[in-house]
Amino acid sequence: MMDIGLGHYLAVAAIMFSIGVFGIFVNRKNVIVILMSVELILLSVNINFVTFSTYLNDLGGQVFALFVLTVAAAEAAVGLAILVVYFRNRGNIAVADINLMKG
Repeated sequence: MMDIGLGHYLAVAAIMFSIGVFGIFVNRKNVIVILMSVELILLSVNINFVTFSTYLNDLGGQVFALFVLTVAAAEAAVGLAILVVYFRNRGNIAVADINLMKG
């Protein structure tokens, strides 16, 4: 039977990180997809924290992953709230039009 080791978790985290970076660079027109890509990047970092924390028998990485999850949740809530207000004012959420908000 094959054991799931450190390399497997790191490979999954690297794939998730690559998908997140790819999503940010390829889709620059939809703000929601950009926010989801940032969340993927943060989740891949959390996988690395928890993996190394378990591998080294230290709880520091798991505690730090909880802090990152808290910041990610706050970022998603604030980002979506800003998008809702922007959509109510402008009628669309195109990234190209956001630079018109300069004041």
